[in-house]
Amino acid sequence: MYMNSSNMNSCNYLHIGNLQSLKRHKARRCRRLSSYRWRRALKEEKEKKMRATKTEMKMKNLKLYTENKSILEENKKLRKIALLLQQENQALLSRLQNKCVERL
Repeated sequence: MYMNSSNMNSCNYLHIGNLQSLKRHKARRCRRLSSYRWRRALKEEKEKKMRATKTEMKMKNLKLYTENKSILEENKKLRKIALLLQQENQALLSRLQNKCVERL
């Protein structure tokens, strides 16, 4: 069997066309995969930053909570002291009033 040259050329063109098509397809697929990997890496980096931020926020929150608790305890102690001072002041005032009444 003998093939004529026009048949050979058309087969070669088809084969070359298929190869070029496959190369383009592979190139697109690689770009798509690299784009996917890039987006995934960005997403993972963003999630990592969010986890770090959450941990940092939890630590700040805990620090503020303990500070607030100590302030409330100190405030409670100061209220007791203020109440005692007010009672002492009332007692001294009443003694002073009694002495003034006695002198008159």
